Amino acid sequence: MGYQALYRVWRPQQFIDVVGQEHVTKTLQNALLSQKVSHAYLFSGPRGTGKTSAAKILAKAVNCEHAPTSEPCNECATCRGITDGSISDVIEIDAASNNGVEEIRDIRDKVKYAPNAVTYKVYIIDEVHMLSQGAFNALLKTLEEPPKHVIFILATTEPHKIPLTIISRCQRFDFKRIQPQDIVGRMSQIIAETGVSCDEQALHIIARAAEGGMRDALSLLDQAISFSSETVTVEDALTVTGSVSQAFLSRLAKAIYDKEVAVALEVLEELLAMGKDPARFIEDMIYYFRDMLLYQTAPALAESFERVLIDPQFKELAEVIASETIYSII
Repeated sequence: MGYQALYRVWRPQQFIDVVGQEHVTKTLQNALLSQKVSHAYLFSGPRGTGKTSAAKILAKAVNCEHAPTSEPCNECATCRGITDGSISDVIEIDAASNNGVEEIRDIRDKVKYAPNAVTYKVYIIDEVHMLSQGAFNALLKTLEEPPKHVIFILATTEPHKIPLTIISRCQRFDFKRIQPQDIVGRMSQIIAETGVSCDEQALHIIARAAEGGMRDALSLLDQAISFSSETVTVEDALTVTGSVSQAFLSRLAKAIYDKEVAVALEVLEELLAMGKDPARFIEDMIYYFRDMLLYQTAPALAESFERVLIDPQFKELAEVIASETIYSII
């Protein structure tokens, strides 16, 4: 078999692997143990936060040969069959390419048939907001009163595009952006098990560039591993993500504070010579000052910082630059 991307190899197979969504996984686990699984769920949230993975884990857990259980065993024939896609009773549908009335009518006709190999037939409809209005209308009745052996799991990044009549018929779970430290923790676990050498600060840079998405983080880590020679360094991470090093940001911040125009222009010239994207640099700079403002007002909330690692230079600037100045810069 050919090479598989990290995010595919390390796709969560149990709820414990779904990072940063404990409010979702704990509720689903309790429902599984008490055998109070709903007939329809709506998983909404940013890309790469575990919606489809959680849907597949739920499909496995509810059909596991050891059910009722809070986690799928991933060893029985049912769990393995759902994982490799050989069990036809767990159906994944991409609503972006199957968004018409006919596709939904086909589902409506098939739900009445009992599952062949498992207890529950599970329909996972990804990017459900892409369905047409006619398709949503065709789905309404089935979603409201499906047969007892059917579970619908709808996943979307844009819940505001879904009719309220659909949302009201589902149990809704909102997946949130994953905190950088949680992404770093997961990446550390992966590189430890794969034997890859990586600087910890490089992981922090990748985690911040991923903007709360685990899939994006693992894709960037994959690129950084391929780009590096032996160890994934900070420079490798900066190159792959297109980010600007904090040292550059601090130099420019100090030049702005000291009103040294020549120094500021030198820093900008260096960045452009390195091939950095000006738009990405401006974004990094805004987040740098945003984190500085947050550090000044609530230093205990370091986990909420978007871009910054607290180093002596950052601390020094945070102590001398007034919050009013930061507001005006932003």
